[in-house]
Amino acid sequence: MALNKEQSRGMEVAATPSAISVFFSIPSSSSFSPSAHLPVKNRKNCWLIVRGSLSVSSCSCSQPLPRGEEKVAKWKRKPVFSPVQSPRHSAVAEVVQSSDLESALSRLEKILQVQDLNIILRSFGNSKRWRDVSKLFDWMRKRKRVNVASYSSFIKYMGESRNLSCALEVYNNIEDESTRNNVSICNSLLGCMVKDGKFESSMKMFEEMKLKGLLPDLFTYSTLLAGCSKLENGYSKALELVEELKSRGLGMDSVIYGNILAICAKNNLCEEAEHFFQQMIAVGLSPNLFHYSSLLNAYSVDGNYGKADEIIRCMNTAGIVPNKVILTTLLKVYIRAGLVEKSKELLIELENQGFAENEVPFCLVMDDLAKKGQVDEAKAIFHKMKEKRVASDGYAYSIMISAYCRSGRLKEAKELAKEYETTYDKFDLAILNALLRAYCKGREIENVMQTLRKMDEQRISPDWNTFQILIKYFLKEKLYNLAYKTVEDMNSKGHQLDEELCSSLIVELGQSGAASEAFSVYNMLRYGKTKPRKSIHETILNILIRAKLFKNAYVVMKDNAEDISVPSLDKFALSFMQAGNINMINDVLKALHRAGRGVNQEVFHVAVSRYVARPEKEELLLQLLKWMPGHGYKLSSASRDLLRRSAGPFGQSQLIEEALAHKSDLPAR
Repeated sequence: MALNKEQSRGMEVAATPSAISVFFSIPSSSSFSPSAHLPVKNRKNCWLIVRGSLSVSSCSCSQPLPRGEEKVAKWKRKPVFSPVQSPRHSAVAEVVQSSDLESALSRLEKILQVQDLNIILRSFGNSKRWRDVSKLFDWMRKRKRVNVASYSSFIKYMGESRNLSCALEVYNNIEDESTRNNVSICNSLLGCMVKDGKFESSMKMFEEMKLKGLLPDLFTYSTLLAGCSKLENGYSKALELVEELKSRGLGMDSVIYGNILAICAKNNLCEEAEHFFQQMIAVGLSPNLFHYSSLLNAYSVDGNYGKADEIIRCMNTAGIVPNKVILTTLLKVYIRAGLVEKSKELLIELENQGFAENEVPFCLVMDDLAKKGQVDEAKAIFHKMKEKRVASDGYAYSIMISAYCRSGRLKEAKELAKEYETTYDKFDLAILNALLRAYCKGREIENVMQTLRKMDEQRISPDWNTFQILIKYFLKEKLYNLAYKTVEDMNSKGHQLDEELCSSLIVELGQSGAASEAFSVYNMLRYGKTKPRKSIHETILNILIRAKLFKNAYVVMKDNAEDISVPSLDKFALSFMQAGNINMINDVLKALHRAGRGVNQEVFHVAVSRYVARPEKEELLLQLLKWMPGHGYKLSSASRDLLRRSAGPFGQSQLIEEALAHKSDLPAR
């Protein structure tokens, strides 16, 4: 499921017991499924436990753990071994701790069973020892000492290490059909694909798996629904999955409802979220903190504080104490509703309850105040946060630096930027953009370049905002080549170009003699996601004409003649006849005619003059003379005189004679 930053923090599970003792308590059966040992109504707890790296049988609690609880129940491990360790237990511990994996495995091969090797595999995976995970699994496969649990665990860890290709290779090489169709293995692979952002591919794989014999369970659908929550429009696909699981006789449990509510919230579907929430209650399932939080998130979209307050009252009636995630989400609702005073009061409540130990709630209020122009009030909260030594990742600084820049308080912006750089040694994109904005506004080129170097050193990729800040700055400083390079880089990374900025850059590049670069920016706009304004075509045409880049100008004219004024077209036509590629003259004249723009006699006269000066181009001249009468054009008297004087070099062509015999009746435009 897609959880925001605060929800994730609010749902962290307490530290797990030591790897060996926990893993040894997991059943060794190859058909082990986490949810199989719990009643349906408690499977949500299994989902959380498995993702928290705890096994079901290694812990117990007096009541189910609601998903989303911040304070987790104390887990009690059941003793699995007697005080005297068995040889297998000792062998597992030795392999896990060995610095020479292959040697340890060879030495203890006869003692270790498949179940023991799976325990070691899970220990390596939980410790993120990805290389050892791969080495061990390869060793197991070569000796045919793998079972369903081995494949399932390995594929899962390949997903966590973002090695989807390896997971797919292992899955596709499973020879036994029943093993390949095992729901645990399929779930691991689908989860791996979803985690890698390959949702469409995971759905295609899911369909193939079903055709080959997979019988999906609730965990399968929960995994795919988690993928839907990452899509922009995942709601329709989520509904299809819900209908499918129902058709298979599987009932929606708390986890499925949680997924659906999260998807509704992300897609701004308040009514649909309410519908599923009520449906969940109607079938006898009790909402937990995560369900309430998702519903509140849906209300935060349009700031529906009335319904949000009602949710809090319902929670209090049910004896559920709102946690940090709930109250922070409620804060978002108040902010979106424009309830400044209620937002400030709730921020104080968060502080009093110890839920404001990091900067997020402060930043929500500060950002709202700053965008409303209440910079001094935002500044007061910022200083209060600093006095309380609230943990910061730089987000608060980025908000205030941007606020100072927007309000023209550049001195404060630069001072705060330098304070951050000297105080903190961690940088993310938000703070680096804020620093850039401050230094660009202050016209401090050295600090701008230093910030860009820092971004490059830390391998932080620029976003749309980064490029916008830089392009504006380079234009302001008349650094047009740098602005062009930045636009080029921005376009290559798939960002939508700002037409207004690019139009300004095209004009400046054209005036500074960089017409080729101006044409390049024009093409980026032209082939972008949105259609550029019509005036840009005439702008670039005139730039190209001045630069004598007639071939490029011809392309612009041919594709956009209807958006270009008659004077500019005439200017292009005359300029091309005078200095353009002689072999393209006829093509240009025909293109102008097709566009509904008549060609005046002066243009034809210059064309004829070019041909007359080049006797070897007689064939092109004859083609033009043949084309003209059929399209309503006749030579002017000046053009006929020119041809008559040049009759010698061209011989006595019948076509030329016919052209000379016609009187001109084509009025000049």
